[in-house]
This record gives sequence, structure tokens and C-alpha cells, in this order.
Amino acid sequence: MSEKSVAAPKRQLSVWHAMSICIGMVIGAGIFKTSPMVAQSLESANALYIAWALGGVLSLIGALCFAEISAAFPDQGGDYFFLRKAYGDRTAFLFAWSRFAIIHTGSMALLAFVCADYVNQVFSLGPLGSGVFAALSIALLVLLNLRGIRIGLGAQIALVLLVVVGLVLAVGAGLYLSATAATQPATSVARESVAWGTAFVFVFLAYGGWSDASTLSAEMRDEKRGIVWALVGGMGVVMLLYVTTNWAYVRGLGLEGLAKSDAPAADLMRVAFGRVGEWVMVVIVAITAISVMNAILITGARTTYAAARDLPALNRLARWDDDRGIPPVTLVAMGIVAILLVVFGTATRGGFSTMVDYLSPVYWAFCSASAAAVIVLRKRFPDVHRPFRVPLYPLLPIAFTATCLYLLYSSLAYVAAGAIVGVAVLLLGVAIWYALNRRTVSA
Repeated sequence: MSEKSVAAPKRQLSVWHAMSICIGMVIGAGIFKTSPMVAQSLESANALYIAWALGGVLSLIGALCFAEISAAFPDQGGDYFFLRKAYGDRTAFLFAWSRFAIIHTGSMALLAFVCADYVNQVFSLGPLGSGVFAALSIALLVLLNLRGIRIGLGAQIALVLLVVVGLVLAVGAGLYLSATAATQPATSVARESVAWGTAFVFVFLAYGGWSDASTLSAEMRDEKRGIVWALVGGMGVVMLLYVTTNWAYVRGLGLEGLAKSDAPAADLMRVAFGRVGEWVMVVIVAITAISVMNAILITGARTTYAAARDLPALNRLARWDDDRGIPPVTLVAMGIVAILLVVFGTATRGGFSTMVDYLSPVYWAFCSASAAAVIVLRKRFPDVHRPFRVPLYPLLPIAFTATCLYLLYSSLAYVAAGAIVGVAVLLLGVAIWYALNRRTVSA
């Protein structure tokens, strides 16, 4: 892979601007689906609230670690560029492969199931209907992007506001039920075993996006303190929304009702405001899920295009259509893989949870490597200017690396079909790397 010079981003973001972008990058459709899985693993409402608060704090620590690397090595490649700097071409290739075959496409399939499960609340889709609806939604997004139809910046801001409105409505439903004394008792529930590790896998899934938010450090006007205040403020707002939303879920559904719900936000709105409230929430979640899927498709296709461009053996995949402003081959490839994953999730009858199993081990393996890269890059490039340095170094990078390794262990501790397939696909990437390099050497 050859180094390419890139223009450094301009330092133009204020703290408030960066904070709003951070909130938009982190909050997605995950919070509307992950809470039941967290509730299934814990035995009390207080434990549920602690899990979501602690997840927010640890995500902030991770964001601060990534912020140092982003400020020192500003590049549009993000994690791909950092990992290549720290560990070399092979690790960078495997990361790009994992994004294409596991993380990005798995996230698209996961969100498609979220959308389908909420639509299933008002339209009975049947046992296979959710899978069919999820696959069709991905195919439609690919076709729209192939035609060059993209969501503009104004629409994206509106969609971010829409998901925040959805969370505020859920909290409002909890307050309404509290005022009318129609709440469920938040009693403890007997569990055969309490699985904090499993709970945190789903909590951190909902907080996903903080690694992208940290890249804003390269664009802050105040290069030393701006990113800290932006991340602390942004993640603080997200954590407040997540904890209060889960409080509302418990108030309206009870802990056990939450654990059994397939669409907790819609169920909560139905309890508080009837079918109209349920419909409103289904529309909000469906639009949010589709918009995030579209964003992943756009950015993921470009990451795959960049990696293919760097490897001569994959140059055929790196075709850019100037007229439409898209890499069409990688768009189609991502769509095909995501639809195959929907088929896999439907076949295992796990849907959403199967996709979480599929992508979590690989995601946390690379998060561990990225967190440790803070230390590796300080040792390999000690003279590089670092406008922002993570506080309490090396304690925070070590603490977050340990957190990532714990989540990696947790995602593998109760091995399910999804995790096995995800690891197998990563190993396939290793085989592809060596095959491509043997071809290059022989040529």
C-alpha cells in the first residue's frame, strides 16, 4: 500500500457545533431495540440504569483516546489509517475487510431488522415477513444510491432531530404515566444468572459512533480543550437521554415487560397514548433506521473503495462513477452481503440478536487494537505534534483497552452461531490477504 498525501482538515468547529455533531453520530436506532436485551441480563431496574450510565462514561474514555490519534494523524481514513500506522498493512487490510464483510454490512442487516420489528408492531408480517421486509429495504437503498439519489445535509440534520424527538417522546410517556399513577412496579426479577458482560455488549452497541465523533478533534478551533468539552458535553447528553429513556421503559412496561418486548418504544407509547402513539413511534424508528442504514452504505462503500484502490489485485472493485459520485461496484457488493446476512439472521430465528453476535467479537477485537494504538503510536512516532493528549496517560488508554478486551471475551463467552460465523469470515479475510500478497510477489 502506498502512502498518499491528503489535505489536513480545517480547524473550523466550535465546541457547540462539534457537540451537536457528536450527538448526531452516536444516537441511532439501536437504543430502540437494545434495551430489552440489557434487561434480560440484569435483575433490577437500578442495575439497568447503572449499566447505561457506566457505558456512557466508558464510551467517553474511548472517545478521548481516539481523539488524540485523530488530532495527531488527521486523515479521512479514520481507524483504517490509524491501524495501518500502528500495526502495518496486514492489520489495516483486515480492518477494511471486516468493515465490508462484518461490521458495516452486519450493522445494515441489524438496523433492517430493527425497522422490520417495529413495522411488525402495526402490520403483522408473519414469521418470515420481517426478514423479507429487511432484505427489501436494503435492496431499495442500494438502488436509490446507484441512481445517485442521496440525502442532503439538511435532511440528515432533520433525521437526527427526529430520533432525539423519539427519545424525548419516550421519556415524556414515562413522565405522563408517572403523573397518572399508571406505572409498572420496578421490582427486581429473579434470573438464573446475571450477565453484566452480555448486557454491556448491547449497551455499547447503542453508544456506537463515539469513535467517529472523536475524529472531530482534527477540526476543532481550540485544538487543546475544544474536543474535550465537545465530547464530554455530547456524550453527557447522549447518556442522559439513554438513562432516562430506559427509566421510561421501566415505568411503562416494568423490567420484565421490557425484557420481553420486541419494540419497547412502540409498546411504551401504546400504553401511554394508545394506538396513535404507537404509530407515531413506529414511523420515527423506521425512518431513523433507514437513514442510518443509508449513511452506513454511503460511508462503508467509500472505505471499501479506498482499500481496493490501495491493492493492485482489487483495482477492479475500485471503480468510481464521476457522473453519479459513487463507487457502484462496492455499493452493490455491500448490498449483496447485507442481504445474505439478513437471510442468515432469519434462518437462525435470531434476527437482530444474531447480527449483534455476528459483528461484536470482530468489532471489539479491532477496538482493542485501536485503543492500544494510542500507546503504540506515542512510542513509534514520539516527535509528531499532538494538539490534544488523552488525560491521565497511560491509565485511560490501558483502562479502555481492558474494557474492549472484556467485551471481546463477553461476546465470545456464550458462543452462538452468529459469533462463530463472524470469526470465520474474519479468518477468511486473513486467507484473502495472503493469497493477494502471493499473487503480487509472483507477478
